[in-house]
Amino acid sequence: MEEEVKTKEEVFEVIKNQNVKFVGLWFTDILGRLKSVSIPASELETAFDEGVGFDGSSIKGFARIDESDMVAKPDPATFQIIPWRSKGDVVARMFCDIQNPDGSPYEGDPRYILKRSLERLEREYGYTFYVGPELEYFYFKNGRNPEVLDEGGYFDLTTLDAGIEMRRETILMLEAMGIKVEYSHHEVAPSQHEIDLRYRDALTMADQVMTYRIVVKEIARQHGCYATFMPKPIFGVNGSGMHTHQSLFKGDKNAFFDPDDEYHLSDVGKGYIAGLLKHAPEITSVTNQWINSYKRLVPGYEAPVYITWARRNRSTLVRVPMYKPNKEKATRVEFRSPDPACNPYLAFSVMLAAGLAGIKNRYELPPPTEKDVYLMSNEERKSEGIKTLPGSLIEAITLTEKSELVREALGDHIFNNFITSKLVEWNRYRVNVTEWELKEYLSVL
Repeated sequence: MEEEVKTKEEVFEVIKNQNVKFVGLWFTDILGRLKSVSIPASELETAFDEGVGFDGSSIKGFARIDESDMVAKPDPATFQIIPWRSKGDVVARMFCDIQNPDGSPYEGDPRYILKRSLERLEREYGYTFYVGPELEYFYFKNGRNPEVLDEGGYFDLTTLDAGIEMRRETILMLEAMGIKVEYSHHEVAPSQHEIDLRYRDALTMADQVMTYRIVVKEIARQHGCYATFMPKPIFGVNGSGMHTHQSLFKGDKNAFFDPDDEYHLSDVGKGYIAGLLKHAPEITSVTNQWINSYKRLVPGYEAPVYITWARRNRSTLVRVPMYKPNKEKATRVEFRSPDPACNPYLAFSVMLAAGLAGIKNRYELPPPTEKDVYLMSNEERKSEGIKTLPGSLIEAITLTEKSELVREALGDHIFNNFITSKLVEWNRYRVNVTEWELKEYLSVL
């Protein structure tokens, strides 16, 4: 595995030793789409010192025409050779922090928003936020229609599983870029796969999620296939989620663990879970940001719908994996609603904000729900006070618009631009006449 580079000097040393010719400067727009500016390696010294200017008005949600000058400053700690560019010139990449021309952080940069949240966490609590996401995705024969490559199921190993070779190559590429993989397997739906990343601090992991998505797609392209992180591309089968394992550490000590508690959860851990449960509806538009996200969040396909927590029960929104002796550091909270098409910088920011609100305000954690919530009647769920996640993007956005927690977590610029973008998406969807409507109504109305 390639060693992580930390300093500008080490970057220049690798560039010289590996004969790197070009460096891609990567960043994301507010919707989590990866952007890149490529420069010759000879221009990197200037990029480190002054940044690389670009027109921010052309990036979704970044800036108006009259304030469009932006500067991308590369972060040397994120330098990696791009291994799939094995033919021709050697190419590397670095993630960038977006700045205003005066050098101040740009409020519309999702990476800055997460960095700001993590710096505040360290300053006010002394904690480091670790996350370990499980990203699911589909392989299709092309990007025009969802034609599957296999009929495999959960954990299936079949000689016809065309995805096995692509998964293997993807893991090798990720490892070559310093991204540690825990494991991978075939998922429940046909042609659906999952590669789980080893937990890291949230900023490093957000960068890794962005890299993961492009590596998965690139390897599929090389095999003449198409990989998609669309939450629900096929009707009638499970959609793709991004279950996100989370924990807070102070040094080497896991702040969620208490050996004397019946659930082995500290007050910090319980407060964090209670915060996620209470604020889940208002952060859902960020963790599940697309129209299609809500085709996944429906009963019957293993995606969480009901706002409950448990240890064994996988129908709940929050799961706390069972404690194993001498595994204190593994105590964590699994938030199961996010999908892999979200903007990870913003999603991690709002999840952290929700959890911290529970800790700060000492929310009371309700008892765990170990029975299958999907099998309960509406009356049972009502009597136990079990609420549901938003059922559509417009419902989710309406809740987010009223949320001071999300506004504070994202800052006014991204908060307002994100909501505006989502309302435009909803209105485009709302006026569209779908194939389902034509089949359902045209011949009878």
